[in-house]
Parts: sequence; structure tokens; C-alpha cells
Amino acid sequence: MLKRPRAVMPAGIRRELEAAGLLQAFRLRPPYQRNDYLHWIARAVRPGTRRKRIEQMLAELKAGGVYMGMLHRPSER
Repeated sequence: MLKRPRAVMPAGIRRELEAAGLLQAFRLRPPYQRNDYLHWIARAVRPGTRRKRIEQMLAELKAGGVYMGMLHRPSER
């Protein structure tokens, strides 16, 4: 059960994930992580901050084993 309302993925984020080949990696993350990423990006006020957060999410998905700057056990694939 998520503590926050479920975030809807914006089309722009979906395109970024697809372009990077990381949509499946995103979907394999636990629901709370997917939700946290989307809410965190949406809370960015400045476009530069939003861009930085998207880049961090993409880098963490690509690397695996990292979530919001912290080590975590990789999701089962």
C-alpha cells in the first residue's frame, strides 16, 4: 500500500524512459520507488532542477542497485 497518492506518469517522462531504453527497468522497480521518482520530479519548481532529477532517475535505473542516491537490492528481473 502506497502512503502517497499514485502518481500518473507524464508523457514526457515516458518518452525519456523509452528513448533511454529504461522503461522496463522503471516498471521492475517496486511501486513505492516508481511513485517516489514521479512525485520527486513533479515537485521540482525550476526546469533545471526537474532536468537534474530526471537525469538522476535515468542514471540510477541504468546502473541498477541505486535508488534516490542510496544503495538498494536490485529488483528481480
